[in-house]
Amino acid sequence: MQQAIEPREQVLDTSKRVTLSKILVTTDFSEVSNRALDYAIALARRYDARIYLAHVITPDPFQFAEPQLAQATYEKVQQAAEEEITDILISGKLRGVPHEVLLEEGNIWPSLEQMIARHDIDLVVAGTHGRGRIQKVLMGSVAEEIFRRADVAVLTVGPAVKDSVGSEVEFHRILFATDFGFGAAKAAAYAFSLAQEHNARLTVLHVIENGEAYTEAGAARRSQVNILRMKRLMSRDCENWCKPEFRVTFGSAGEEILKVAHECQADLIVMGTKTSSRAGHIPATIAYNVVTKANSPVLTVRG
Repeated sequence: MQQAIEPREQVLDTSKRVTLSKILVTTDFSEVSNRALDYAIALARRYDARIYLAHVITPDPFQFAEPQLAQATYEKVQQAAEEEITDILISGKLRGVPHEVLLEEGNIWPSLEQMIARHDIDLVVAGTHGRGRIQKVLMGSVAEEIFRRADVAVLTVGPAVKDSVGSEVEFHRILFATDFGFGAAKAAAYAFSLAQEHNARLTVLHVIENGEAYTEAGAARRSQVNILRMKRLMSRDCENWCKPEFRVTFGSAGEEILKVAHECQADLIVMGTKTSSRAGHIPATIAYNVVTKANSPVLTVRG
């Protein structure tokens, strides 16, 4: 029988650090969106980045109304959005941070996609499960659509993220969860670069589902194989500045990621995501479950 050969992961060049010069933060003016904005501002201060504060007025409230009523409804929604943005600006949150307001009408993802391309965005920051006083903008499937379809990294702040962030964000403990899928090296580049930038403790995790299929000896062998695969994601000089901990666990991927994040007190989770054109129309994915339940922000990188 021919022996199966493990695919060789790409070796990273960690001398190339992640740059964040343009950050787009979406808002529906809810509490969770405000926390997302706080993270975006703190990151902008640390990386000397420019903030693009984006709100999209969707046609849902007025698309089926009579023309005269539709126009009146749109004007009311637009005025409310402008007032909310004004409140943010006069609050002083953005003082000292270069910023620009993007207020547009349309469907959420196509509008954001155009903004990302037009302004050459490096990072999108979004809240999820936020109910704004004007309309629901970043509910469930929409938030998932953003991190599944964006070509740039997306930092999602879920409803379980309660801690406030200071004027400059510090990630002291980072958890990088990988399934070795397409784009794993890209997600690893963010994890290692951010760990280096923040001098953070880094835990690298792979979860094996259906653990009951393995004998004790088989599980031990499988764990060693996957630890070697995780180490291949490191650059050759990584040991000079980073001493990552490599862990393999067995169980439900989403549950294990959250469990390990709690154990290592992670203040950032990094993971890859797969492209899907049907986000929100399929059972909740691993990434979405982690995003909505994690006590820390989750940085997703699409493969």
